[in-house]
Amino acid sequence: MTAALIMGILALLLITGTPISIALGMTVMVFLVFFSSFDMTTVNIISQRLFTGLESFAIMAVPFFVLAGAFLTDGGVAKRIINFAINLVGWMPGGLAMASIVACAFFATLSGSSPATVMAIGSLMLPAMIQQGYPKGFSTGVIACSGSLGILIPPSIVMIIYAVATSESAGKLFVAGIVPGMLLALLLMGVTFLYAKKHNFPTVPRASFKEVAKSFVDAFWGLMLVVIVMGGIYGGVFTPTEAAAVSAVYAFVCASFIYRTLPFRDIPKVLLHAANTSSMLLYIITNAILFNFLLTSEQIPQELAAWVVSMDLEAWQFLIFVNIVLLLAGQFMEPSSIVLILAPLFLPIAMHLGIDPIHLGIIMVVNMEIGMLTPPVGLNLYVASHLSHMGLTEVSKAALPFVGVMLLYLILITYVPEISMTLVDLLYDAPGIPVGEGVSGGPAFD
Repeated sequence: MTAALIMGILALLLITGTPISIALGMTVMVFLVFFSSFDMTTVNIISQRLFTGLESFAIMAVPFFVLAGAFLTDGGVAKRIINFAINLVGWMPGGLAMASIVACAFFATLSGSSPATVMAIGSLMLPAMIQQGYPKGFSTGVIACSGSLGILIPPSIVMIIYAVATSESAGKLFVAGIVPGMLLALLLMGVTFLYAKKHNFPTVPRASFKEVAKSFVDAFWGLMLVVIVMGGIYGGVFTPTEAAAVSAVYAFVCASFIYRTLPFRDIPKVLLHAANTSSMLLYIITNAILFNFLLTSEQIPQELAAWVVSMDLEAWQFLIFVNIVLLLAGQFMEPSSIVLILAPLFLPIAMHLGIDPIHLGIIMVVNMEIGMLTPPVGLNLYVASHLSHMGLTEVSKAALPFVGVMLLYLILITYVPEISMTLVDLLYDAPGIPVGEGVSGGPAFD
């Protein structure tokens, strides 16, 4: 009854158009004021909970990765990565579209954000594809879907938020996302290749080895950020949170001093943009922490876990339930909010059924990718719609074939945990540990 009441208040606020961040906080206040004993002790507990929740070291990574992405986007790094990607695969059937996917995969390792990846790569590649004779709808669908790699290929802001919500290691999540991210990029490229070959899309002349090498050298300092950040994390030099700070400093140096494409007069604008984005994310996290406190204090996770256990579900059946809930939630909510609300609910049940928390995290991230491509609140669709000047319905239809491929990919990721977990086991020197028993050893990630 209590769970239905809380979710009913939240649903009512969302239906009236209240932003999700505000709706989460208002749900807590309405329930406490009208349906529970509300006194100064409760106020003190809430205040302490908000402070201790935001005190997490891992949360500090969010604004730093946002800032790094802003420096790289405004500093012209995306353009250099695109040139390198075109020289690599542009000569193949559907080459420009495939280059867009490669560029999104590269930029994903720098930004950690899907909408930022769509904006950075799409603003340059979408006009180029249309000019070369690619159908506008197909070009827009490719950009929208390949941009979703931004939250799967590490470093990923959504993975950091999952780590905060579940107290799991962000480093392990980053490791677990490498192979799934590369696999999804290859699948999207394969679909693009077959579609382009069937419809005889135009190609660009094959670049010589010298041109490929030159474009690689031009993009080298931007791509080195991946080596520095990921190598530093997995080499035990710094934690993912410290890596975020390093990436922000390196991105600034790269844009302002190496490429010299970001003049000092533009830096305040970049800082303000990054601060606005970070504030939005942190505000969502703050209210989600408050909402999770309410759920926990009312024993909702425990009741849900007991209900699922009483149904005597197998692990594979529970994962079907998880995917259905996440896909539905992804149509109406922003990924960070979904992870912060649902991850603490799913985690105890998953562990009881022997599902590794890191594997569950990757499943949730893939669902969030699909959610960004489904209306009415698919963030990538809105960014792609803005870039292409197409309606949301048109963009949704253009993305539909790729969404179908991603749904099949979700089934693969869900029921073949080795795709996500093998590299984690290898890097943590713990091969053969059964899913659900955790992984120990290896570098000390936060």
